[in-house]
Parts: sequence; structure tokens; C-alpha cells
Amino acid sequence: MIRFRTMAISVLCVAIFSSLGAAQDLSKYRDVEFGMSIESVAKLAAMNPSGAKMVHQRPDLIQKLDWEVHGYSDASPNVNSVRNIRFDFYNDELFKIVVTYDTVQTNGLTTDDLVESLSSLYGQADKPKTSIIVSAFQTYNDSQQVLARWENAQYSYNLFRSSYGNSFGLVAFSTRLESLASASNREAERLDKLEAPARESARQKKQDEDAQASQEKARLISKPRFRP
Repeated sequence: MIRFRTMAISVLCVAIFSSLGAAQDLSKYRDVEFGMSIESVAKLAAMNPSGAKMVHQRPDLIQKLDWEVHGYSDASPNVNSVRNIRFDFYNDELFKIVVTYDTVQTNGLTTDDLVESLSSLYGQADKPKTSIIVSAFQTYNDSQQVLARWENAQYSYNLFRSSYGNSFGLVAFSTRLESLASASNREAERLDKLEAPARESARQKKQDEDAQASQEKARLISKPRFRP
């Protein structure tokens, strides 16, 4: 079984050894299946589930868990094609996986090379002229051009090449859960904007109260010492 703790076999090698019966199974990436809980994914990745970061908690809980290959011991780290993976969760269900491949391990490979390898796992690829949001939880959306896509009614896998670090990556998601998470993100943004004035007022009030308390503390120290 492929384990994320070592990630010793690259996706290129996995494609070679995958059986025909396992081909075109879009429900999981390596050992990780969509719908898994944070605890289950963390166990496979040999991580502490407490390392998951909350993106927002209303109207639904959105969390992310980042796996870095260099953060864990590996007897043969140079044979690993993956540099890092981000797991996104909607109400503790894995809905999106963002894989970034190591530029050293993909050095010299063309887009066609990766498409050929991934197609051995996921079937024939489409090449839509569209883009995909890689990171939607930032102050801006990191949108990249889709080089190839494998999908069915339930899942979608999208190969891209970052315009920043020139590294290849893969965005995979559950269509149903991603739709729910996107709606939740939009509602969270709406609520944040709606409540922004009240939060700013509360922040300013707290700042004024802290300043007044600090001044009063200094006054109590300075007044007995003062000699006109």
C-alpha cells in the first residue's frame, strides 16, 4: 500500500504498476479517498490531526491540512515526485487535494509526459481551454491554466503548471463537496463583510480601553513620586 509517510514511489511509477481494474478510479489519490476525515488523512500521512488549520467555521467548518515531504524522514526522498500536498476539508470531509510536484523530479518532463502518466491512472484526458483556482482561501485567488483534465460526474482532476515557480501541480476534488464548500466560502465572505463595521467598532473600543487602562496604571505609579 502506498503511504504518504514515505511517499517513496513517484506518481510516474505508480502509473506503471497500476492494474487495469484500478484505472480511472477518480475517487481517491493514492491511498487518500474523498470524504475521509481529518483524522483518517492525518493517520495515512503520519501527521498530527491537530495541525489542521481552520479557514472559517461558519456557516460550515472549512479546514486545511498541509503535508510537506521535507518535514518527514524518508529513506529515499529523491525518488519522490511530490513536494507538498494540501488537503481541504468541508465539515471534516475531504473535498479537495492540491498536489505540487517537485521541480527536480519533473525536470525535463513535458506536459505530454505527465498527461500520459496520469492517463494511465485516470483514463483519457480532456484539454479544456479554461483555468482553475488553486488557492481560494487567500486574499486573492491563485488561478492557473488547466493543461489537462480527467473527470466524471463525481470527481475532477486538473493538471496545471504554476506561473510562479514553474512547477507542475494537480488539483483534484469531489464535485459535490466542492460545490458545498464554495457556497460556504461565499457565505462566509458575505457574513465577514456584513459584520466588518461591528468588528472594527469593537476593536477600536478595546484599543481605547487598553490605552486608558495603561494610562491609569502609569498615573498610579507616577502620582506618588511627583514633587512639584
